[in-house]
Amino acid sequence: MRILVTGGAGFIGSHLCERLVNDGHSVTAIDDFSTGCASNLANLAGKDGFTLIEGSILDRNQLHPLIEDSEYIFHLAAAVGVFNIVKNSLASLLTNIRGTENILELAYLTNTPVFLTSSSEVYGKNISDSLKESDDRILGSPITLRWSYSEAKAIDESLAYAYFVEKHLETRIVRFFNTVGPRQLGAYGMVVPRFIKSALVNEPITIYGDGNQTRCFAHVYDVIDAVIAIAFAGNTIGKVINIGNDFEISINGLAQRIIAETGSKSEIVYVPYEEAYGDGFEDMERRVPNIELINQLVGWKPKRDLKTMISDISEEMARNS
Repeated sequence: MRILVTGGAGFIGSHLCERLVNDGHSVTAIDDFSTGCASNLANLAGKDGFTLIEGSILDRNQLHPLIEDSEYIFHLAAAVGVFNIVKNSLASLLTNIRGTENILELAYLTNTPVFLTSSSEVYGKNISDSLKESDDRILGSPITLRWSYSEAKAIDESLAYAYFVEKHLETRIVRFFNTVGPRQLGAYGMVVPRFIKSALVNEPITIYGDGNQTRCFAHVYDVIDAVIAIAFAGNTIGKVINIGNDFEISINGLAQRIIAETGSKSEIVYVPYEEAYGDGFEDMERRVPNIELINQLVGWKPKRDLKTMISDISEEMARNS
């Protein structure tokens, strides 16, 4: 197929592009390089069937011919990272909402299927033991900018679902929980690469808050397997589907595990949320995905454990240091 990947030079996007090209598809990636990097796609440079274009999903004139020439769209382009969202909230909102509007409007004109990537952030402060796709969203005040990303992603989902229901556009929506692996940057607040980078050079590992908050981490290779399975299955059209690993660990436990796995001499230090993100910042205590639906629909379960994730990221960082 001729496939367009928005945000194709990003962490997850670059891995997806590699997989699609290796599977025989003709892939065009568009990225504005705000958080993505062309070097992420170095393995595809010069390959037949792959094109990388610098551009923005806010530019309809640039998007239109790309979508007209595509048979399928993976929409991954978005403002990402807690630091980025809090410090550049307006730009993030415009990118995440207006950019998705552009994709869906132009895809409808050509009846091109859209695979929309959303986020576990939509659940907000819901700390259920196992978050199902139908569970309620629990959010703070709309003027707490921490939640602007959640709001934008929820609007994206509603737009995509409305196009499916009202205009019969083939859409699929997935919610990524914490995804980690090679190429992920810690610069935007991503906790695992940030911890590992410090551990490898025996510098202090900084935890925001008290570290008792818990998360679940999935390897990007598992996540790409899930994306491919969902994207080309007939029974996933019009669905919202969680993608994640349901193994839960505290941030304190994560830091200790990384120190042990890397043989680091790093110490753990704590910084209050307010100092890191500004006054009024809110975080969620836990976030655990329910992954029953994806298993029922396409038979997917995560295969790689936290030890593998730490090892793969550490090895890549050591190679590039």
